[in-house]
Amino acid sequence: MKAAVLFSGGKDSAMAFYKAIKEGYDVKYLISIISGNPESYMFHVPNIHITELSAEAAGISLIKKVTEGIKEEELEDLTAILKELKELGIGAIFSGALYSEYQKSRIDEICRKLNLKSCAPLWHRNAEEYMNEIIELGFEVIITSVSAEGLDESWLGRRIDRSLIDELIKLNEKYGINLAFEGGEAETLVLDCPVFNKKIIINQAEKIWDRDHGYFLIKEASLQDK
Repeated sequence: MKAAVLFSGGKDSAMAFYKAIKEGYDVKYLISIISGNPESYMFHVPNIHITELSAEAAGISLIKKVTEGIKEEELEDLTAILKELKELGIGAIFSGALYSEYQKSRIDEICRKLNLKSCAPLWHRNAEEYMNEIIELGFEVIITSVSAEGLDESWLGRRIDRSLIDELIKLNEKYGINLAFEGGEAETLVLDCPVFNKKIIINQAEKIWDRDHGYFLIKEASLQDK
């Protein structure tokens, strides 16, 4: 079956992409929704421009859709792009939903109306097991934004590795931080993974910090052969 993946460039959408291929789906498109609302309920915002490089690294066509990001109204923009994909022969839509009932229920409903199969291969995964799988599979992931107690400016740009997971476990015990960041504690970017033919190299970036939250702004990046 031909499939498309809702893709932000972060760990969850990249893992959903990986799982789709492993399950035998013919992934034709990555879909990036570019929201004008940094507080979007549905869509990832930090460094969304890097998905162009992600798609090129994977050798997959990228479809971009701009939305103002108004709650609920942004779903109309998602519906429009999924309708176009159905007309192009897409039968399944993959998402990286982990625990957000808000996101998954709305994607499921849109797919139901359009007679598309909604696939969320990460749904309700154990967070610690999932983060360990990311490392075991060779995903190279950095943290691009933080907004939770216990996560300071030093976390921006850090790679997800065993030591970082150990720190997160301690922060989970102290502050209740979700180990996979599904409470919105942090956002991520995948620089390399098994479905990339090339890896993303960050050439220039800047840490932007405001009191208790911040993001890692990637100003220039390129691809490197693996």
